[in-house]
Amino acid sequence: MGEAKRRNRTGVPQPRKNNSRKPVVIGISVLVLAAIVLGAFFLTAGPTPTSGDLPVAAPNAEPFPEQLDQYGVSVGAEDAPVVVREFADFQCPACGTFSKASKRLKQEYVETGQVRFVYFDMPLQQHQNALPAAQAARCAGDQNAYWEMHERLYDSQSDWSGSNDPVSTFTRYGNDLGLEERRFQRCMTTELHREAVEESRRVAMQLQVTSTPTVLVDNIRLTRPGWGQLSALVERELSRIGQP
Repeated sequence: MGEAKRRNRTGVPQPRKNNSRKPVVIGISVLVLAAIVLGAFFLTAGPTPTSGDLPVAAPNAEPFPEQLDQYGVSVGAEDAPVVVREFADFQCPACGTFSKASKRLKQEYVETGQVRFVYFDMPLQQHQNALPAAQAARCAGDQNAYWEMHERLYDSQSDWSGSNDPVSTFTRYGNDLGLEERRFQRCMTTELHREAVEESRRVAMQLQVTSTPTVLVDNIRLTRPGWGQLSALVERELSRIGQP
């Protein structure tokens, strides 16, 4: 029977079949999404400062030789009760990931005087632009912009890692940061800080650091470099010395 005849006979159009499965599909999708969010939370949430899963210093471990800090670049109070040290390569992808944690560390602990952060250059041989990147950061430091360049290099890592002319890229970053261009370029072309970077790398070799990033909280090495373990370990060390 046609729709017009049916409407004349009944006064209403033929009802369409509802897709009764649609609400079920939506409900399942919501549950799956919630499971993914919860799973991500539990995988990335940091341990508590009292967790037995946190790393500890090796038996009979000596304190970190503080005289070696002169070969890295430091930020924070000299008398900060906890010192975090990172051995890293600007071109290393894992270091780029950890840079978000070190940036947060500076904001939440360094600026409050609780932590001093020391960054050691450890450019790896397989990364062709790691050495010039380390020099670029130190050249920016000559104009009081080391940490600004440090963050810019990590934030833009994919842009310059494969470049055949990284100095031009780094000079552009310097211009963005308001650096005096001729001074920065002269610093780069003369490799003014190459020896300082090499000295930092020799410290890593002396301490038998073999991978990047290697992160130490005082003399305790992180097993999973990231904000969760880093912040929990810093909190544990602060509580041990009676810091709030």
